Amino acid sequence: MKVVLENLEDFDEGENFAKLLEESEKSYESGVVKEGLIVSINDEYAMIDVGEKIEGKLGLFEIKDTDGRLLFNEGDKIQVYVSRGRGERPSVSYKKAIRNKKMQEKIKELGQDYKDKVIEGKIIKKNKGGYIVESDGIEYFMPKFNSSLRDDAKNIDKKIKACIVNIRPEDNSIILSRKRFFEIDSKNQSEGAKKLVESGEVHQGVVKNITTFGMFVEVGGVEGLVHYTEISHRGSINPAKHYKEGDCVQVKAIAYDEAKKRLSLSIKATGEDPWKEIQNELKAGYAIKVVVSNIEPYGAFVDIGNDIEGFLHISEISWDKDIKHPQDYLKIGQEIDVEVIEIDSQNRRLRVSLKKLLDKPFNDFAKKHRAGDVIKGKVATLTDFGAFVNFGGVDGLLHNEDASWDKNQKCKDMLKVGDEIEVKIIKIDKENERISLSIKDFTQSPAEAFAQKYDVDDIVKGNVIDIKDFGVFVKVDDMDALIKTEDLFPLKKEEIKIGDEIGGVVVSIDKANNKVRISVKRLERKKEKEDLKAFNSDDDKMTLGDLIKGRI
Repeated sequence: MKVVLENLEDFDEGENFAKLLEESEKSYESGVVKEGLIVSINDEYAMIDVGEKIEGKLGLFEIKDTDGRLLFNEGDKIQVYVSRGRGERPSVSYKKAIRNKKMQEKIKELGQDYKDKVIEGKIIKKNKGGYIVESDGIEYFMPKFNSSLRDDAKNIDKKIKACIVNIRPEDNSIILSRKRFFEIDSKNQSEGAKKLVESGEVHQGVVKNITTFGMFVEVGGVEGLVHYTEISHRGSINPAKHYKEGDCVQVKAIAYDEAKKRLSLSIKATGEDPWKEIQNELKAGYAIKVVVSNIEPYGAFVDIGNDIEGFLHISEISWDKDIKHPQDYLKIGQEIDVEVIEIDSQNRRLRVSLKKLLDKPFNDFAKKHRAGDVIKGKVATLTDFGAFVNFGGVDGLLHNEDASWDKNQKCKDMLKVGDEIEVKIIKIDKENERISLSIKDFTQSPAEAFAQKYDVDDIVKGNVIDIKDFGVFVKVDDMDALIKTEDLFPLKKEEIKIGDEIGGVVVSIDKANNKVRISVKRLERKKEKEDLKAFNSDDDKMTLGDLIKGRI
């Protein structure tokens, strides 16, 4: 008989269960299990003769298997649970009869030694008096006052543990108490946890719950936490990727916090520490064979074969600096050779490199190219001092000074990332692995244009465009020419203003470095020489004798 205890909220826990059950039956007629006969079957239900004046209706969903096939036919005898229905027609249920039978078998199995037996189940229903808890196909009743549950909480489908506190064979009922479970479990957990820690032995446990920070494992009725850092020597592991509820695992109790009633378990502590094994066997610089075990946007984890993972950063995968994602180069399960670049047993850190075992792109570039070569590349990065141009696995620097003859022009004003440009190699520094580039070499420098029009000792004029501590710059045609401070005489630098026109003599033209120097001082000397030359011309020629004769 299944008892519906809707009026249990009117009693406190001091009431005995016999009285509670008697009171609950006042407003409900008891049901019984009977053998019935299937009289007919249609598309929706079967008519069952249970010896009453009228047959009962049994929904077909109760007598179909998981594939939708009927378990019985017309004329078959069937066990059904019969209770008072609406009107004269009795209510019949095949599933209730099965549950009733299971309950009887469970009550018989428990016998008299049922007190405080722990049941794990799920709350499937709530009525006025409490909750129905299902476990292994058997429905138990848990009174509200013994549930230790908030009445307004969402308790349906909640998994719980509770103790059997009473059995009523005559009513086919088993009563549970979650409150009683907490009373005895707290003591058992504490004592059991201490024994597990003291034993120092490895025990088999069952995974009960998995969270983001670890998983709860039960060992002999005692539940503890295996933190995600205690699963493997590889480091932090997401337990959901490797375990599921119900899995059996080997664990070792490593600590118990009595104040917090918290037991800490470890899976990795059940075996030898592999870091002790490798600390004397591996050194930085060793080449080892590994298997890619996990790939992330920032790098890959590799299994070295003894429950230790090494980390391969994205920057250590290839000499190519333009890697978008490691999965473009690696696959999970792929076997690769890497070089150990750091091993720290104390902090459980192993870093490896794949590119260190590959030929350096710079060496290959230096073999194929030389200064003066013109090649194409793609602008990879723009900075305040220039641009880095990528040629596959190697970058070259295009300095602002080598990008334009105009000193005010910068690469970031002329180019953008991704541009494909043609450059000239001006230097390959093998010692420091640097490549210097130029694009201004493709055009004539202002100094070269100046040299086509003027020579050294030519007199030129220009307007002042800049005044520096070391001299003055004047614009002559398209050339910025320098007059050093010491070459300004007889002009006074402090009297010179921007825009003033100044004449001078060309003293040097440096085509390679695009520099032209002018001197006012030399212009004055040139004028003196010309005046002296004019003074000493044939028309006015005087001898030393003439000069002396005039004075005697």
